[in-house]
Amino acid sequence: MTDRREFLQGAIASVGASAAGLSMTGLPIPELMAAEDFGGIRAEIEKRHDESVKRLQNWIKLPSIAAENRNMNEGCELMMEMLREAGFGMVKKMPTDGHPGVFATLDAGAPKTVGLYFMYDVKQFDPKEWASPPLDAAIIDRPGVGKILMGRGAVNQKGPEATFPRGAPRDSRRRQKLPVNFVFVAEGEEEIGSTHFTQVVRQPEVLEALKKTVGVYMPFASQDLDGTVTTFYGAKGVIELELVSSGAKWGRGPVKDVHSSNKARLDSPAWHLVEALATLVSPDGNAPAIDGLADKARPLSDAEKKMIANAAKRLKRSQRDEIDGRAALGP
Repeated sequence: MTDRREFLQGAIASVGASAAGLSMTGLPIPELMAAEDFGGIRAEIEKRHDESVKRLQNWIKLPSIAAENRNMNEGCELMMEMLREAGFGMVKKMPTDGHPGVFATLDAGAPKTVGLYFMYDVKQFDPKEWASPPLDAAIIDRPGVGKILMGRGAVNQKGPEATFPRGAPRDSRRRQKLPVNFVFVAEGEEEIGSTHFTQVVRQPEVLEALKKTVGVYMPFASQDLDGTVTTFYGAKGVIELELVSSGAKWGRGPVKDVHSSNKARLDSPAWHLVEALATLVSPDGNAPAIDGLADKARPLSDAEKKMIANAAKRLKRSQRDEIDGRAALGP
């Protein structure tokens, strides 16, 4: 594991272009800023605020939607251009059998290296469902919040991604001040199941670079309206598959579509699927019931258990406050 203070300072330096910082502690940003000397970062945020907003607006206005094969190469190229502007010395497009990925590195001469994961694709949209046209990237007033930028990708994931690398140094003199190096991987198919991402991360040069990292971080919209920032120390994996149950092949169910009243005399493939799914988890649905699934998982440390307990209290309090706010507003 990297030194906690070292990683915290490096992450905040990286975020500094237009948004806020990263708090491992769950402290509101003003309190965190008071605890450390971030005057230079504050000044840089203010200096480059308009530039950063404009950059995000330009990216949102170019929708990169994998499901529609829409502007994917253009979206990839724009993201690569932003990485070069941010100081990444090596930026490389990685062809796949689908939409391309990206591999990039920033060598700051630091003792530790952090991995970054990005996705440059966004979900489809129906303009009728939006209060502001999703490709306008307009700055509007939101009651109870203030001025916001609304557009497809502003939260997931172009907003956090456009912000994060801007604190990276642009010249060798400043580069020495960055406490970590970066290894960067990105895909353009996250919203359609990351179909070809393995063709990026399993390239020998990418694997070799990722082996040197102390962990992989994905920038995300993590700041609440009160300034509190939460980050995650880990994530669960996911398996996607299609399971087909056929009464015709089994020989005890229907060989064609039949009325549900026939369940009294025919076996039901649908109910067997339900029973099969129920065997995968504990009765409450929370604990996997697959033999050996978690054998290689590292047990939680006492410090991690304490952080989880503190986060649970804070999130429960936040949820209660949100419910109370809705009640005050009425139905």
